[in-house]
Amino acid sequence: MNQESTVVNPLSTEPIGRLLMKFAVPSIISMLVGAFYNIVDQIFIGQGVGILGNAATNVAFPITTITTAAALLLGIGGAANFNLALGAKQKDRARRIAGTAFGSLLLFGVLMLVVIRCFLRPIVLVCGATDQILEYSLEYVSITSLGIPFYMVSTGGAHLVRADGSPTYSMAATLSGALLNIFLDYLFVFPMDMGLPGAALATVIGQVVSALLILSYLFRFKSVPLSRRDFLPKPDCLVSILALGAASCVNQLAITVVQIVMNNVLKYYGSMSVYGSDIPLAVAGIVAKVNMLFLSVVIGISQGAQPIIGFNYGAKQYLRVRRAYFCAARAATIVAVAGFLCFQIFPHQIVSIFGSGDELYFQFAEAYFRIYMFCTFFNGLQPVTANFFTSIGKATRGIWLSMTRQILFLVPLILLFPIFFGIDGVMYAAPIADGAAGILAIVMIFWEFRRMPKDAPV
Repeated sequence: MNQESTVVNPLSTEPIGRLLMKFAVPSIISMLVGAFYNIVDQIFIGQGVGILGNAATNVAFPITTITTAAALLLGIGGAANFNLALGAKQKDRARRIAGTAFGSLLLFGVLMLVVIRCFLRPIVLVCGATDQILEYSLEYVSITSLGIPFYMVSTGGAHLVRADGSPTYSMAATLSGALLNIFLDYLFVFPMDMGLPGAALATVIGQVVSALLILSYLFRFKSVPLSRRDFLPKPDCLVSILALGAASCVNQLAITVVQIVMNNVLKYYGSMSVYGSDIPLAVAGIVAKVNMLFLSVVIGISQGAQPIIGFNYGAKQYLRVRRAYFCAARAATIVAVAGFLCFQIFPHQIVSIFGSGDELYFQFAEAYFRIYMFCTFFNGLQPVTANFFTSIGKATRGIWLSMTRQILFLVPLILLFPIFFGIDGVMYAAPIADGAAGILAIVMIFWEFRRMPKDAPV
């Protein structure tokens, strides 16, 4: 039905804390699902294949983050524009935005699959594969790449379903695929003894199931009705989507750049250390996956705040915008402090989950966790603040803030410090970059609030 609803949108009236809980919890679970697709594979591969298998999945990790970047570009960009349009009572534009976002997710996914399949070997080599793990990496990526279109639809589409006011369904769709992936990982790797290919196949099957559940929701979109012609991407809508999704995309691409640079630095300086190349690559992969698990909670909180901030900014309810930001920032910081304590107190226990190793392996792993993750308590602020700027339509600031930690601070330090400190220099680079990025986020958000109107209509 096209009948205009006269019901007041709860985003403009319900208490901020209750709204954030309603939207953030499903968002966190959805983000954790994406992290689990990688971390569960790493656990089963580490237990069933060993250190070389862990190193191979680390080499494949940049491909996953590139795919995630594209999914967030269209999913978060579509969701932000969708909520801004709804808040401004522009339902026709909201419908066109949603359709364009869904259609583009599928199109981009197919294009990425084709590119990766055509250039598989050079991509894996650029990502840091050594001679020992090259074949493992090729075998793993050749299978997981088949799931890219489905992963794009499930990851990006989940944000649009959430923006439509169905966070629970969004959570259930992505969680179903993740649980199936865990079950099939165990079945394929151990009872069926399929090793690395089995873990990769389990991931693809889980992604297919999540994508099908997201696609089935299109027939019952609540805020606006969607027809078949809406899914043909509209250039004007796509430009708006790319603009507001750019910050989240750039953040993921920055993670990819860091991972590729780090893999190659670890490979080079590791070969000149007592650890060799493969131990640092395996450990860095584990730390990246565990860190992604922590960041999934923080990013889930920031994405849960997105529809609240976006709608109220579009409706000029600025007091609620401020309250939503501070509520999200407070929750993310609590999680960040908890993560810091875990990484400092339990590094050995965390690493042990991913398989066994010799004394050198655990020596490097524990030091890497404690030093590299030392300023984790700062890492709740940057994602929340960058997503805030995206939510209010100021994409350039969101992009700039997303780039600071990874590209402007971390990459130069990763390249510079090992020259003086050897392989340990990689560890020292991260806490300095985290602290600088956290301080910059604080400065930018308070500057924005000083300029924002203080009177809020009731």
